[in-house]
Formats: sequence, C-alpha cells, structure tokens
Amino acid sequence: MVTIEQVVENNKRSLDIIQSLKNELSAIRHELIARKKKELIAENAALQKQVEIARSQLVALEIKNGKKQIPVPGASVAQCSEVSTDKPQAAKAEETPATAKAPAKEKKPKKEKPAASENNKKDAAPELPIDVGRLDMRVGKIVEVSRHPDADSLYLEKIDCGEAQPRTVVSGLVKYVPLEEMQNRMVVVLCNLKPAKMRGVTSEAMVMCASTPEKVEVLSPPAGAVPGDLVHCEGYQRQPDAQMNPKKKIFETCAPDLKTNDQLVACYKGAALHVPGKGNVVAQTLKNVQVK
Repeated sequence: MVTIEQVVENNKRSLDIIQSLKNELSAIRHELIARKKKELIAENAALQKQVEIARSQLVALEIKNGKKQIPVPGASVAQCSEVSTDKPQAAKAEETPATAKAPAKEKKPKKEKPAASENNKKDAAPELPIDVGRLDMRVGKIVEVSRHPDADSLYLEKIDCGEAQPRTVVSGLVKYVPLEEMQNRMVVVLCNLKPAKMRGVTSEAMVMCASTPEKVEVLSPPAGAVPGDLVHCEGYQRQPDAQMNPKKKIFETCAPDLKTNDQLVACYKGAALHVPGKGNVVAQTLKNVQVK
C-alpha cells in the first residue's frame, strides 16, 4: 500500500524534475540567443567590410576617371564627396557662340581642341603617390587547395576574401609549404593585381609571403581576423586602386620596401602591416627578409 509519505516524496521528486527541466530549457534558450546575437554581429561586421571595400573601389575608379575627392572633416577618403570636372564643358559652351558666328570656311575646330585638352589636364585629379596605400591587401581563408594539374610546383587555391565568391589563386609554394598546411589556412592576399593566366588557370590575387631563396613562409593575419578584414599600414592612408595598371609598376615600386622586421612583423618602410583592432601581420620564423 502506498503511504502518504511516499505520495509526498514522489510529488516532491516530480517537482524537482520539472524545475530541473525548466532550468535546462532556460539555459538552452539563453545559449541560442547568445549564439544568434554573435552570428548577427559577425554578419554585420562582414557587411560593413564589404561596404568599405566597395566604397574604396568606387573612390579609386572616380580618381582614375578624373573625379576630385573633397575630404569631409572627420571622414576617410572613401567617404569624400565627388566633384565632376565640368570646366572643359563650360569652356566648350563659351566657345560655341563665337564659332557659330564665324563663316563655315573659317571654322577651325582642330585648333580649339588642344585648349580643351589643356583644361582637362588642369582639372584632372592628381596622381596618387606610389606607396603601400595603393595595395589592396585583405585577410583571406583558403577553403580549397590542390596541386595544379599542369604544373608540379604550383598550388591551385580557392580563397574566401569576404566577397560573394572565393577567388581563384595560383601560388608557387609546393616546394616550400606542404599541402596539408595550406588547407583552411588564414592568409594575407593582395587583391588588386591584374588577373593573369598561369599554366592555363587565371589567378585573381597573390598570397603574401616572407621569402628568401631557400625558404618561404606564408604570412599570418592576427588572431581573430576574419576573411575580408582590410590590412592597413601605420602612417599610410589606405586608398587602393580598383585594379593596378601593370604599366605603372605600383607593386614593383613598393616591393623592395616590404620586409619583415626583427620581431617577425611584416612592414613597409618599417611601418607595421596590421588589421585595426586585431593586431599585426607576421611571419613564423623569417626575420628581416623580403615580403612578396
């Protein structure tokens, strides 16, 4: 026969189980909320980076096409307002009535064009200095890597740079870095080189490395960096070309001054390459060597 004490005990045990389940459900709910919040923060940060990249590319294109950039106090170059170069058109508008009055045989448009050309030159935006600020270096993650089918010394990689699609990159690292060390590796990628075919495959970027004739090490972004993070250099404004013109040899001019220091930090003219708020770009063991 079941006694009253047993009923009370069973009831108490049931209440304890119910309370325990409530506590577990509450903990799970809080965990899910925290995880979702973290995902939304990461997604928002990635979107902000994409906006900054797109804005930088737009400014570079505007500068390339002769649009002046007016700096706004407290804003970066990418947030500047554009000013169109309308003076040549105004000059042409002023010349039109004069030429309209002249007889048809006396019109000499060919002589007037050089004057318009000179105005264009005066109004065109000045050429940016050639320094590390022209290089579009970003954090990437190798999401897929294999040996190049037609070249024993080359890797064929897919690298997530925080864009809609991974970039295809061909790297001559087979002799220096084992395949398993390339898998899922965080890297620093130079993204605004002109795409070039390497053994039949178009390479859309370059993996940055510390290098000697005998040894090559892939540079590592700081801990906490994510694909799409922009790499800056202390003391230089980041204003990369949308795509560097090979004839201007921008990277070739910067390359001799890209080196690691005695603390393994990648630098340009001694100024550290870094991801703001996260840390410096570093090599593993190679000090005071070229970065390329």
